[in-house]
Amino acid sequence: MLQLDAERLYTDLARGIRGLRLTQPDAVLVGIWSGGAWLAERLQQDLALPGKHGVISSALHRDDFGSRGLSAGADVTQLPFAIEGSHIILIDDVLYTGRTIRAVINELYDFGRPASVSLAVLVDRGGRQLPIEPAVAAARASLPEGQRLSLARDDTGRFRFAVEGRSS
Repeated sequence: MLQLDAERLYTDLARGIRGLRLTQPDAVLVGIWSGGAWLAERLQQDLALPGKHGVISSALHRDDFGSRGLSAGADVTQLPFAIEGSHIILIDDVLYTGRTIRAVINELYDFGRPASVSLAVLVDRGGRQLPIEPAVAAARASLPEGQRLSLARDDTGRFRFAVEGRSS
């Protein structure tokens, strides 16, 4: 069974975000609902970044919208800064097919044209269906196709992973 220490990986992700911000010191964090939003919120605080982080949903631009419908996070996009001309660091918990990232980029462009978009993830589990790669991945892990890795957060804000579904 896959064992990943989410708190240790968070520390590695924070180090990677610091590195990205060395090349783009004015970059803003945008967390993908929900795990990425939790990460962005904590990174904003722990890295003592100025301003606020953003939160973005993929719900309205998903290519499987017809079968999934609106999810609980459909109306959570909050971008408290101008997107036009900004350097954006998208934060997500788990990168798999790349379809969520594609949808989020479409949503982002509804608000303006950023100068650049970088992707940072806690775990890259491979299996890409689109040509999307993270600039920062705290870990790479393989799971059977039927399993899902998701980030959870307790009442104190500490992270852990849950593995759901069948193993092949």
